[in-house]
Amino acid sequence: MDPIFLTGVFVFIMLALLASSVFTVKQQTAAIIERFGRFTSIRMPGLHFKIPFIDKVSGKVSMKINQLDVNVETKTKDDVFVKMKVSVQYVILKENIFEAFYKLENPDAQITSYVFDTVRAEVPKLKLDDVFLRKDDIAIAIKRELEDAMNTYGYGIIKALVTDIDPDAAVKDAMNRINASEREKIAAEYEGEAERIRIVAKAKAEAESKRLQGQGTADQRREIAKGLEDSVEVLNQVGINSQEASALIVITQHYDTLQSMGETNKSSLILLPNSPSAASDMLSQMVTSFAAANQLGEELKTTPPPKIKQKIKR
Repeated sequence: MDPIFLTGVFVFIMLALLASSVFTVKQQTAAIIERFGRFTSIRMPGLHFKIPFIDKVSGKVSMKINQLDVNVETKTKDDVFVKMKVSVQYVILKENIFEAFYKLENPDAQITSYVFDTVRAEVPKLKLDDVFLRKDDIAIAIKRELEDAMNTYGYGIIKALVTDIDPDAAVKDAMNRINASEREKIAAEYEGEAERIRIVAKAKAEAESKRLQGQGTADQRREIAKGLEDSVEVLNQVGINSQEASALIVITQHYDTLQSMGETNKSSLILLPNSPSAASDMLSQMVTSFAAANQLGEELKTTPPPKIKQKIKR
């Protein structure tokens, strides 16, 4: 046989043996080595050698953190069905790779079973509102149960999270209506308080306005009285007595009133009588009244009261 051919075959066999004896393991991965079907070693990331045709890589396991989402439907203490989503983050423990590879066939199914068992044991103890408030307690209970069970199989539980709580649609509508009613009640209370403040403020403003208006009216009348007093003194200085001066002032004010009424066409005031003869009669009646009052005053000083009464009756 040709020596060159034999050499080529030998080289090919050696290369094949070398290729089958060398293998690599990626980062965050571990390789399980078996010899004739029996576990021999665990190889970590890097370049490794094995005996060709005797040793083999039985499998590789990932050392990365995995996440499993589990959807569970259960009932609360107040008989409300809820759907819960639980996210479990787990990893294979480096010191327990053998157990993780050989002891547990399907870790996801195992974790799912424990999550169902724990959720259906914890949630029925709580009312719906408490489920929302204590979801962290439920997550802690799930993590505790999973750790106790999965550590035996070489899996470590990083975190368990209750990521979603979804009650029945009718229950959610009822909860929304309750919430809306509570908010409307609070809004009505605030509106009532605001209305009360407005009414009190308005009443205080009106009271202050009336007080100032009364003060202004009093000041006005005080000034009018002072003006009348000054007018009577001026008229007395020119020989007009007090009765005639008072009557003259009243007549003057009467004509001033008529004049102010005529200056606008929007006045709603009606003054009766308003003819010139009525003003003249008013003046004479006032003078007569003042004279009679003076005479009665003089008689009171000199005549006993019973005679005055008889005179008044006549």
